[in-house]
Amino acid sequence: MSKSIVHMDLDTFFVSCERLKNSKLNGIPVIIGGGDRGVVASCSYESRYFGVRSAMPIKMALRLCPDAKVIKGDMEMYSKMSHTVTEIIQEKVPILEKASIDEFYMDLSGMDKFFGCYQWTTEIANSVTKNTGLPISFALSTNKTVSKIGTGESKPTGRFEIREPDVKSFLNPLSIKKIPMVGNVTFQLLSRIGLRTIKNLSETPIEVLQQLIGKNGRELWKKANGIDEAPVVPYSERKSISAENTFSRDTIDMQGIKSLLSRMVEQLAFQLRSEKWLTSVVVVKIRYSNFDTETKQHRIPYTSSDHTLLKYVLELFDKLYSRRMRIRLIGIKFTGLVHGNHQMNLFEDTEEQMNLYQAMDKLKLRFGSDSVGRASGLLK
Repeated sequence: MSKSIVHMDLDTFFVSCERLKNSKLNGIPVIIGGGDRGVVASCSYESRYFGVRSAMPIKMALRLCPDAKVIKGDMEMYSKMSHTVTEIIQEKVPILEKASIDEFYMDLSGMDKFFGCYQWTTEIANSVTKNTGLPISFALSTNKTVSKIGTGESKPTGRFEIREPDVKSFLNPLSIKKIPMVGNVTFQLLSRIGLRTIKNLSETPIEVLQQLIGKNGRELWKKANGIDEAPVVPYSERKSISAENTFSRDTIDMQGIKSLLSRMVEQLAFQLRSEKWLTSVVVVKIRYSNFDTETKQHRIPYTSSDHTLLKYVLELFDKLYSRRMRIRLIGIKFTGLVHGNHQMNLFEDTEEQMNLYQAMDKLKLRFGSDSVGRASGLLK
């Protein structure tokens, strides 16, 4: 039985949120990001026309588009708007996967018996825009890969349906860059041997692709042929990640405790980035020597950045530790998870900080999570 999978994406989400606050930004080039040494977190279509793109250094973006309006960004607002959109969609669909802060997958399989899936999706998109003022695009097809590519082709504010008999004719002329798993390195490698369109890729033997790019060759061939069995997974399936430490002896060594908190945050943040999660709620727990247990939590803008999370953890710990008794256990939990690739806080971090985190993550992946770390996490 053919499935009905929808991919829905908020158009230039951060920019659209800012335009809700300030209508003077409508129709002009807008860049969301940090200061002179920061990077582009998001940009309007008007600035993309000049070659500006996400993750580009702000200085380079302004050389390409000197008239662009640069805004630092308000991640707290974006997080709240994302939650609002999620609630609107979640009320109307049987299975919803929140793929990132601004994109969603829905499985509407079988609903054609009661509603037209395309009409139903159109009504959901209209409801999002009516209730939030945010523009949104979607594509409906037989699986996640085709619907995601379809959304990209339909923007801005597009509504697109790719029926099963039309999947190949839709995909064939497109660049292989349109396939979600094809990054710049893979694109350059395949381009050098003439594989530039999805049609070229789909006609290449699997064995050849496996020799070129390894075990992902088979998966890439399947996507080029419009095959994707990945299910739509409810985004709340994984609700949290956490870590706890019970001391061998109850302690009031604040320096040692905060050093341990730093190490725990660093390990959990690395796990978030490795698994492509962002967190929006920080929870800190302490258990006193008399076994009384207390927790505090704080909702934060979506992030997976060590130093941002550590700041909130230490603030919560200072508020929580009020009895001046010895501590038996400390714990940290990150909840309100959503999939996302925004590994850094693009509104505060510099390009140098982003490069540092990426370099540290590569070392940890290769040599283990304890191979490199913050000085604040070292035992004194």
